[in-house]
Amino acid sequence: MIDKLTRRAALGLAGAFVVGVGAGLPLPGLAQDKIVLRMSTPASDSDQRSLALAGVFGPAVAGFADYQPHYNASLVAQGSELEAIAAGDLEMSIASAQELANFFPEFSIFATGYVHQDAAHQVRVFNDPLMDPFKKKVEDELGVKLLSVMYLGRRHVNLRFPRSERNVMTPADLAGVNLRMPGSDAWQFLGKALGANPTPMAFTEIYTALQTGSVDGQDNPLPTVVDAKFYEVTKQVSLTSHLVDLNYIAFSKAVWDKLTPEQQAVVQKAADDAAETGRQAQLKKEEELVTFLKDQGLDIYEPDLKAFRDHVQAQYVGSEFAKSWPEGVLEKINALGN
Repeated sequence: MIDKLTRRAALGLAGAFVVGVGAGLPLPGLAQDKIVLRMSTPASDSDQRSLALAGVFGPAVAGFADYQPHYNASLVAQGSELEAIAAGDLEMSIASAQELANFFPEFSIFATGYVHQDAAHQVRVFNDPLMDPFKKKVEDELGVKLLSVMYLGRRHVNLRFPRSERNVMTPADLAGVNLRMPGSDAWQFLGKALGANPTPMAFTEIYTALQTGSVDGQDNPLPTVVDAKFYEVTKQVSLTSHLVDLNYIAFSKAVWDKLTPEQQAVVQKAADDAAETGRQAQLKKEEELVTFLKDQGLDIYEPDLKAFRDHVQAQYVGSEFAKSWPEGVLEKINALGN
């Protein structure tokens, strides 16, 4: 993995990074200087994760560090943040399990349907000893320390026909449903595992496809259903929660090692507090959107989640996607559930 990164760096990976990166970090022992913590994310400044880090993390570390957030991939190209940290050209980012799986395939388990049950389960899993080998590998081979887990939201099934016509309570109820899913193999596999006929389609085409009946439904978190106005052309949302999505607060291990134990404790607490603030804000927003969608005339209901979870996980066991998962980890994750 280190050789892989070295080769990429030699090929000019740094060209994807912003021009004008600083020449180096000030040492934490120098009282007159502050450590510069540049955080690069493709998210906007109004995203709950961005707001939580700027409002909680930045002020908490202000005594010895200068937190400098950069939004909309303005500092580092989207998808290159982890490599930028590994190369010493960035101090922080918000990384997905999917991104980490590009380096360490075993991380794909955390981007799989029904592995995480809810926001609280994400935290229990991240803080459990089962995560220690995952975290250590990222530190040792990529030079990235995963500080905390941030909640992104739950993806649900959103259908164009009324519940009286199709009441989705179990995977069998999705038989024959053309469900728009993102086009990658992993997403299409999840659609099939849910019991539907997954249909790859660009996000920009979903509204018209729902309007004309080219697809029967789509899957996204409730904020997306509202922002994209899918509620105008759909009749129901089955709260399948088939993917409880997450990001990790990723921090440079090289910078971490330069901090005093006291500073490390402050950074860790700041990251945990920021993650909790963002988590609660996102959960509140999801609750408010349920009410909003009901007011728009949609039927919002919870299906048999155990039936969905058991069915989907059974599809993954023995599949190509599960080959990289360490033995016994899925069972340990499930045991931490409700």
